[in-house]
Amino acid sequence: MNKHLVRIALGLVVVLAFVGHAGRYYQIPFIDRFENIVYDARLRLTMANGVDPRIVIIDIDEKSLAAEGRWPWRRDKIGALLDQLFDHYKIGIVGFDVVFAEKVESSGLGTLRDLGQKELKGNAQYQAVLKDVTPQLEYDRIFAEKLKNRAVVLGYYFSNIESGDGKGRSNGTLPKPVLPAGTFKGRNIHFTTWQGYGANLEEFQQAAASGGHFNPWPDDDGVTRRVPMLSEYNGAYYESLSAAIIRLGLGSPPVVPGFPEEKFWSKDYPGLEWVDMGSVRIPVDNLVTALVPYRGKEGSFKYISATDVLHAKTPLDDLKNKIVLVGTTAPGLNDLRAAPVASVYPGVEIHANLIAGMLDGTIKQRPPYVLGAEVILLLLSGIGMALLLPMVNPLRATVLTVVVMGAVFATNVLVWTEGNLVLPLASGLLMMAMLFALNMSYGFFVESRAKRQITGLFGQYVPPELVDEMSRDPEAFSMEGESRELSVLFTDVRGFTTISEGLDPKELSKLMNEFLTPLTRIIYKRRGTIDKYMGDCIMAFWGAPLNDPQHARNAVLAGLEMHRTLAQLQPYFKEKGWPPIQIGVGVNTGRMSVGNMGSEIRLAYTVMGDAVNLASRLEGITKQYGVHMIVGEATRAEVPDVVFRELDKVKVKGKEAPVAIFEPIGLTGEIEKPLQDELKLWGQALKLYRARDWDMAELQLINLTKLNPGSGLYLLFRERIAHLRKNPPENGWDGSWKFETK
Repeated sequence: MNKHLVRIALGLVVVLAFVGHAGRYYQIPFIDRFENIVYDARLRLTMANGVDPRIVIIDIDEKSLAAEGRWPWRRDKIGALLDQLFDHYKIGIVGFDVVFAEKVESSGLGTLRDLGQKELKGNAQYQAVLKDVTPQLEYDRIFAEKLKNRAVVLGYYFSNIESGDGKGRSNGTLPKPVLPAGTFKGRNIHFTTWQGYGANLEEFQQAAASGGHFNPWPDDDGVTRRVPMLSEYNGAYYESLSAAIIRLGLGSPPVVPGFPEEKFWSKDYPGLEWVDMGSVRIPVDNLVTALVPYRGKEGSFKYISATDVLHAKTPLDDLKNKIVLVGTTAPGLNDLRAAPVASVYPGVEIHANLIAGMLDGTIKQRPPYVLGAEVILLLLSGIGMALLLPMVNPLRATVLTVVVMGAVFATNVLVWTEGNLVLPLASGLLMMAMLFALNMSYGFFVESRAKRQITGLFGQYVPPELVDEMSRDPEAFSMEGESRELSVLFTDVRGFTTISEGLDPKELSKLMNEFLTPLTRIIYKRRGTIDKYMGDCIMAFWGAPLNDPQHARNAVLAGLEMHRTLAQLQPYFKEKGWPPIQIGVGVNTGRMSVGNMGSEIRLAYTVMGDAVNLASRLEGITKQYGVHMIVGEATRAEVPDVVFRELDKVKVKGKEAPVAIFEPIGLTGEIEKPLQDELKLWGQALKLYRARDWDMAELQLINLTKLNPGSGLYLLFRERIAHLRKNPPENGWDGSWKFETK
C-alpha cells in the first residue's frame, strides 16, 4: 500500500475536485458542458418520435404573412381566427405564444375622431356616421369581446431589461399570480426571478380565461432544455403558458407546491420537488423548472398555416377538440430556439412538448436531492477506484474501469427510462476516465522510469520477466551489499582447452554462442541471475535481487535441464563439424554477500563468500566422480522433491571440515525401477566403504559396474579401495576424501 500512496493521494484529489463541483462549492464549466452533451444524447436515444395528434400548432408562417400581410395583424383578423377555431372547428383550448401588448390603430378610427374634433366638429352628418361606424372600427374592443367566455390562454414574457429609473421595464397587465407573495417564506428555494415583463393589454388579459409566461430557461450553452413552471416577480409567483393551458383544461384547480414528507427529509431541506395542479403533477428541479420532454425533431406536432384556418381550408377533424397553440415559425419573428434535438427549433413547439409531457406524465424528474445523490455516488465510486486502480496491473485497471463505467451508465439509463429520474452521469464518467488516465499516466511516466532504472541496474543480470516484476516495487531493490541465503551455480566445459585449439577463432565464437545462449535461457526461465561469463564458464545465482523461496530447487532443476538441452544439441554440433560438448555443474546453497562489488573504476553485481567458493569446487570435481552435476548438502536439504545420490564426503581445497556431496538424479516419481535398484545398491556400497569393509564394498562395486559399465563413479571407488588397502586410513577416519587441487 505504501508504494501506491502518491497515486492514491492524487486520485483522491481528483475525486474531491469533482465532489466540490457536484456540491456547488465552485463550478467547473467543462463538466457542465459535458453533462449537457450526455443529457442530450440520452434524450435523443429515448425520444418517443411520431406525431402527437392531441396538440396542433396554428403557424403564423411565411405563407400566412404573404397571404394576410405583415405581422402584427389587425385585431379583427385575430378575432376572426378565434371565431374560426371555436365556432367552426370546435377546438378545446387555445394558447397564444404571442403578446398583444399595444393598442392597434390600423382601423383608422383615431384619424376619424381627430377630424370629428377639429375640421368636421360642426358637421352633424359626419358626427352621425362616425357614431355608427365607431363600434365596427374598435378592433381592440372587438378582440376583447372575442376572448370572453372562451378557453383562451394569453402568453406573455418576463425580462430583466432595466428602464431609465433603474427598475425593470414593464408594459401591459399580468394575470393574477397563482401563488401570492410569502408562499415560500422560510424556505430557501431558488426561483427564476424577474424585474420586468411584457404582457397583454389589460382589457385582453381580463377578458381571457388565463395567462402564462412563455420564457424558456436556456443553459449556459444556449440550448433550451427546461422552462420555469413558476417564476417570481415582486414576490408573487406566476405559472408558465403550458401549465396554464393544462390547468385551464382541468377546470382551473389551485396550484399546490409539492414537498417530501419531513419524516424522510430534514426540516432544513428546502427542495420543492413538484407542482400539483389537480390530477397533474409536474416534477421540478432546484430552480423550479421542468425538463422539456422532447418527442422528436421539429414536426412532432401537426402544423397548420394560420391563413388556412382563417379561410376554413383545413379539415374539421384536424382541429376538433384539440389543444391549439398559436405561434410562429417565420424566421423574422424571432421565436426560434436552440434545442437538444435541433440547432433551430420553434419556440411554440417547446410548449407543445411540455403540454404533452404533462398529459402523459413523462416529464423527467430532477429534484434538488439529486445534487446530494451525485455527491454520494462520486464519493463511493471515486474513492473505490482511487484505492483499487493503483493496486492492479494496466489490463485489470482497464477492465475494472470499463466495467464500473458500464455499470454506472447502464444504471443511469435504467433509472432514466424506467423511473423518469435524471441522475447526473457526465461527472461520474469524467471522474472515472480521469482516474484511469491518471493511473495510466503515472504508471507510464513514473513507474516506467523506475522500470528503466531497474533495467539499467539489473537488466544485464536477470531476465526481462523479473525486471518487470521488480519494477512494480523498485524501492525494494538496490545494489548495495547485503548478506542473504542464496544458491549459486557454476558450469564449465570439460576439455575446453583442447576444443579451442581445434577451432579457428570465428568458429569457436559461434560454438560458444550456440552453447551459452540456450543455457542462459534456462537460467532465466528458472528465475536465475547471471553473475558473469568466464570464457566457457557461467556463474549464476538464485534468490537475489528478487527474493525466491525456491532458489535451491530452481538452481538444481536448471542444472538438470542444462544437461538435457546439451544432449539435444549434440547432433546439431556434429552437423556443424564441432566437437561434442560436455559440462560439469556445481550448485551450493548458503549465506553469501550479494551486491555491487569491485572498485571505483568498475563495479559488478555479484556474490561472494565460502558458500560460493564451495560451489566452484563442486563443479571442479564433477569430472573426478564421473558425474555431470554435484550439489552441496545444504542444497540437497532444501529440495525434498528431487532424488539425490550421495557421492561422498569431501574436504575441498581451502576447507578442513568435510561436506557431503550429492548428485541430483531427477524428480521424485520420474525415476525408473532399474535406476532405483542401482541407487539402492550404491547406498549399500557406500556404507561398506565407510565401514572399511573393502572386500564387500568392492564386490558391490563390481556388481554395480555390471549394471552400469560406463559409470566413472564405480571405477573411482574401486581404485580408491585399492589405494586404501595399501595405505589404510588413520583410526577415527570419517570416510571423507581430501582434494588438494581446485
